[in-house]
Amino acid sequence: MKCSHCGEPLPSVSCRGCGEEIPDKSLFCCWCGKAVEKEVPADASERVPCPDGNCIGTINEKGICSICGKSYAGSAA
Repeated sequence: MKCSHCGEPLPSVSCRGCGEEIPDKSLFCCWCGKAVEKEVPADASERVPCPDGNCIGTINEKGICSICGKSYAGSAA
């Protein structure tokens, strides 16, 4: 998926409903309208808390906080 203004590639994911490519962090698919499901670890012990003591987010698979965006120095898994 590319930016319509500058043509640069945008981070994207596949919609679980229709399979079309949509912008990463979308709340809804721009093709079928289905709400995008966020993957959450089944076991709370697998979650890595944000290194910022004031944030309630967890570290995602990219190594950044899902809420404030801070990087995690250790591994996310």
